[in-house]
Amino acid sequence: MQIKNRQQLLSILAIGSLVLLGGDRLIISPLISSWNARSKSIVEFKAQLDQHAQLISRDAIIRSRWEHMRTNTFQGDTSSADDQMFKAFDRWSTASKITISSIKPQWKQSEDDYTTLECRADASGDMEKIAQFLHEIEKDPLAIKIEAIEITSHDNDGQQLSLGLSRSFQTRNSL
Repeated sequence: MQIKNRQQLLSILAIGSLVLLGGDRLIISPLISSWNARSKSIVEFKAQLDQHAQLISRDAIIRSRWEHMRTNTFQGDTSSADDQMFKAFDRWSTASKITISSIKPQWKQSEDDYTTLECRADASGDMEKIAQFLHEIEKDPLAIKIEAIEITSHDNDGQQLSLGLSRSFQTRNSL
């Protein structure tokens, strides 16, 4: 092969290589990264779509639970709310066989649409009875919030415990 033809061939190969490199850098690489980004966003959107579809399919259950929570506040006047609260304590203590020594209710008016009944209860029993009592409170459908729990022992073995419990109940202001 002649030197001139060889130089032209090398020049053409060099220019072709530069064109391919430029095409790769300017066209192919951006297209591939754009394709990957779109694929990733499609996967995320499908996951969100699945999540939304699950929420829509559970719509009745979620609305039912919300309505149940919304309506399980104490209703009516303060005396009926007090009665509901004392009945709840009686139900919990009977189920757990714990001894309640005192219940001290106190009403607090809030600025919004609710009145809060804060309640301090003192009870005693062994660890199993106290655990059962707390479990009964947690599984009860009433809308209550446990503010503080204090457990103290009256003996060295921890067989006789004392429970101090502060909780709040809310009632709608239809008073």
